[in-house]
Amino acid sequence: MKENKLFLTMDDQEEIYVRLWEDVKNPRAILQLAHGMAEHIERYCRFAAACNKEGVICFGGDHRGHGKTGEKSGSPGYFAPKEGFERAVDDLYQLNLWQRNRHPNLPIFLLGHSMGSFLARRYLQKYGDSIDGAILMGSSGNPGFAAVLGKLIARLQMRKDPSAPSPLLDAIVFRGYNKGIKNPRTKFDWLSTDPQEVDLYEQDPHCGQVFSSGFFYDLFTGLQRIHSDALIEKIPKELPLLILSGEADPVGGQGRGIREFAAQYERHGIKDLEVILYPGMRHELLNEIGKEKVTADILAWLKAKTP
Repeated sequence: MKENKLFLTMDDQEEIYVRLWEDVKNPRAILQLAHGMAEHIERYCRFAAACNKEGVICFGGDHRGHGKTGEKSGSPGYFAPKEGFERAVDDLYQLNLWQRNRHPNLPIFLLGHSMGSFLARRYLQKYGDSIDGAILMGSSGNPGFAAVLGKLIARLQMRKDPSAPSPLLDAIVFRGYNKGIKNPRTKFDWLSTDPQEVDLYEQDPHCGQVFSSGFFYDLFTGLQRIHSDALIEKIPKELPLLILSGEADPVGGQGRGIREFAAQYERHGIKDLEVILYPGMRHELLNEIGKEKVTADILAWLKAKTP
């Protein structure tokens, strides 16, 4: 499989680790990947290989504070000193421009998983005209007052050191995610019903770490922005969107939050929108039992949008 690994320098000199999968003779589309919180782009190799077989080039980077990017910067678990969520969104746009320069005649789509879907939803508000469609996977509904409270706690902790890990905020955000799972083996069982995939996540040194108070402040700020009616109004109305979630995913409220934000998009006149909820599946659809069906659905949607 033809793969490239490199660091690209952003406009503020942050170096982003990028993986590129382009073992494709006659490419018909490009899919940019935005991974979730406390994981990294290397985990998408299997999915990228399936995309390559169907003529789709894949690429994506380790976000700030994640994977090899966080390792190189010396700031794992931390976005940036100021407006970190926006910086991560702007990084996605700079990576988009890099690929558009390499393949100016190919349509480009954006897939965001979990926190990556939050970044992607903000991307749609800021740079929606730069892509031909988006896939939002493992996303969530409006946190409402929880985001306000989370920002308050984060702000108090940031007074000491915004880049220091926050076990308190980590517990507040994640402690309830295993609720409803009978006799969970690990604290990460909510990710997948496949125990092997859960174990791989738990054993990965670039997964599952506790993030900083500064990161959580940026994350809560981003969640507020992606649910803002005024900002959603900026999303191009004709942009094709595919929204995917597991019906047993606590991040999406077992489907409730997914239906909620999809309905909000529809109220703003976004027309080409499809929602698929997978029975029995948890958070990481691409690492679930039944992941082949999810991959097939994504590829079928991409094919339909790239005639």
